[in-house]
Amino acid sequence: MKGFYKSSILLISSLAIAMQVLAQTDFRTNYFKIHIDKRGYITSMVNTSSQKEFSPIDKPSPLLCLYSSVKDVYYYPQRAVYNVKYQKLVLQYKNGSTATVSIIPKNGKYFRLELLSLTNRKDIDNVQWGPIHTSITNLMGEIIGVSRDTSDAVNYAIGMLALNDNTLGGTSKTIGDAAPFQYIIHTPDAKRYPLPSHLHEGQVFSLGGNGISDVAFYAHKEPYYRIMYGNSADVDEKGRISIVYQSRDRSFKRQVYYSLIPNMQANKPNHIDVQPLPGIDFIGSSVALWGSPDSTALMDVVQNIVKSEGLPYPTINGKWVKDPAAYVPDVLTAGGLYDNIISYTNKLGFKTISLYDQGFLRPDRGNKGYIDGNYFEKKPLKLSSGDMSHKEFADMAAKYGITIGRTPITNSLAPGTMDASPVPSDSICYQQKRLLAKSINPTDTILIVDDPTYMEEIASWEGHCANLNMIKIGKELIHYLGVSDKAPYRLLNVKRGYWGTKPANHSVGDAVYKLQVTVNYGYDGVIPNMELQDKIAEYYADVCAINGLRYYDFDGQEFLFNNGHGYYSAKRFFRKMFEKASALGVPYIRFTGATLSEGSWHYQSIWNVGGGKNLYDVETREWGSTTSQGKDLRDVTYANYFPVGMGGNFPINANSTVSQYEHIQAISVGVGTTYSLVLNQKDVESCPQKDEIFKAIRTWENARAANAIPRWVKKELADGSKSFHLEELDANHWNLYKVNADGSGKQLFVSLKRDEKYPASTTSTK
Repeated sequence: MKGFYKSSILLISSLAIAMQVLAQTDFRTNYFKIHIDKRGYITSMVNTSSQKEFSPIDKPSPLLCLYSSVKDVYYYPQRAVYNVKYQKLVLQYKNGSTATVSIIPKNGKYFRLELLSLTNRKDIDNVQWGPIHTSITNLMGEIIGVSRDTSDAVNYAIGMLALNDNTLGGTSKTIGDAAPFQYIIHTPDAKRYPLPSHLHEGQVFSLGGNGISDVAFYAHKEPYYRIMYGNSADVDEKGRISIVYQSRDRSFKRQVYYSLIPNMQANKPNHIDVQPLPGIDFIGSSVALWGSPDSTALMDVVQNIVKSEGLPYPTINGKWVKDPAAYVPDVLTAGGLYDNIISYTNKLGFKTISLYDQGFLRPDRGNKGYIDGNYFEKKPLKLSSGDMSHKEFADMAAKYGITIGRTPITNSLAPGTMDASPVPSDSICYQQKRLLAKSINPTDTILIVDDPTYMEEIASWEGHCANLNMIKIGKELIHYLGVSDKAPYRLLNVKRGYWGTKPANHSVGDAVYKLQVTVNYGYDGVIPNMELQDKIAEYYADVCAINGLRYYDFDGQEFLFNNGHGYYSAKRFFRKMFEKASALGVPYIRFTGATLSEGSWHYQSIWNVGGGKNLYDVETREWGSTTSQGKDLRDVTYANYFPVGMGGNFPINANSTVSQYEHIQAISVGVGTTYSLVLNQKDVESCPQKDEIFKAIRTWENARAANAIPRWVKKELADGSKSFHLEELDANHWNLYKVNADGSGKQLFVSLKRDEKYPASTTSTK
């Protein structure tokens, strides 16, 4: 009998262990169920409501891949064992590595995946989540990694979201951790927009133009030319969308051959030695994997992930900036006169004034954030009643709940600023480091270096502007163009004491740094290394706290990629800025910029880049009548749950009419856009209908902030061939009318009321 009891106990124990350790298993949220097989592949992704399967039979999805850049080899999981008790999945690979991944369903909304450990990691310098292959062929969100079917019949989305700064959208092979800017062929609807016989899904094309004019980049109005601002999502030859994230070991020195626009002669790649960042590793890499109805995904699931995981959660008017009810246009100044700008903005119901006509704000740590002097003695803002400093104007605007802002050149360190010249910082980013092979005095122009490799390249990957091709030796900047092809290797066309630096003696063996730079055209500057970039980010927070600014238009935002750390660099920059701002009592900085990336998506509020007929032409009622920029940016932002930008646009002048702005607002609310309304005080005052225009815009903005316009109505508003008129009955009710293009023929279309979740008190700026 004792033997029987002992055998029974062993059997029960074995069963208990078997129940805790599984070779394959299912995971479930309220909307999404996945199956991971015994190899570590996702072989099923199901909408729990409709039971529709989204995992292609022929393309199972590896949960986690390992990558060796030295060998240029991916290692895929071969065996998986899941411990139910500890919620950990152990993955084994052909190279002998073992990865331990935690898988935790959170809040009924998503799965939290985290890499806890990796053994035998020799030569493994990157890990990749996915690719997660789906059968969805509609919209791909290449910035944040989402696959969307927006049809009423399916209405489902599957996505991933990074949960820490060193987990980035894209593949392990992404050069410089910022995906190439290019076109890809993908039709969002094969029946409505069939591909011509000479094109196929996934085909890649370069941008338009000469590679210098950013407007000319946008060169294809066809709906199946999809411009790409990332590679967190991609399509296969059948148009099926996959999503992917990666994380890198940044602790060691490496070199990249990088360009954001590599297929154009004006932006051909440069070799860049990437700065090692000790302690920045892929262990701890974490993503949220989710699936849900597409129509509610942003506010129900993505917002839940962001708040639960402590990701950046900026708000405006009391709402998360990604909430469509929080979308609001801004004023963009022109003409340099500010007597009535605050009054105009208040009447419109807008909350921010971009002082665009003040030109570029260059980061100069020498002024310690006092852009108008230590005592605000400079008065650059012109008013008839007396000129003002930024702080004085900001204080006046704040009385109406309005903020002001400027356009910086992000991290470009311009000549004459503290970190660039005449005494350059030792923390400037460089492309290559060489050694001086022969001593020189202050007048020598024959500079011999020990190694000519890559020294012939014109600095920067962007524009390759000859006037910015520099080296730094000690505290001297030296301009040069070219290097001799035979030893001794001599730098050619040398100009000593560049940018006002002081020529000096330099000895054999001194370091020669080939600097990483920006472009010219007024953007001239050198790029900081990561530590100095952190300080520049904090500087922008200081400028806000000292001068009352709460808005930035980060022109040259792509310069954040120039150090070779790509989206990680962008995340780190904005995190540093927001953290310093918070410590200084600045709760939120609204910003737009020259680009949108996985690195800026959480922080960035809007993306009003470019303008005029390139973005939305109110006369022809089309997205970009002169280029495809409007169509391209609309498709990118909409697919990535981000407000579409209509740029600096729609200036009010003597010929402006109410019906024009009713149409602009209908499109803005229907599609989900913001824009920067160009206001030149003299032009506005010449408009007979200015007050009526202000009132009409304010009415639409009040209804939008109240979330009073349902999804089915927005679809009608988004149709540019239709015209509407909105009347406000009281703070909670509106009547929407269909009208003719000139505003005549009013017919009631629908009565609207405030969403109870958006009480009137939340519409004031916090």
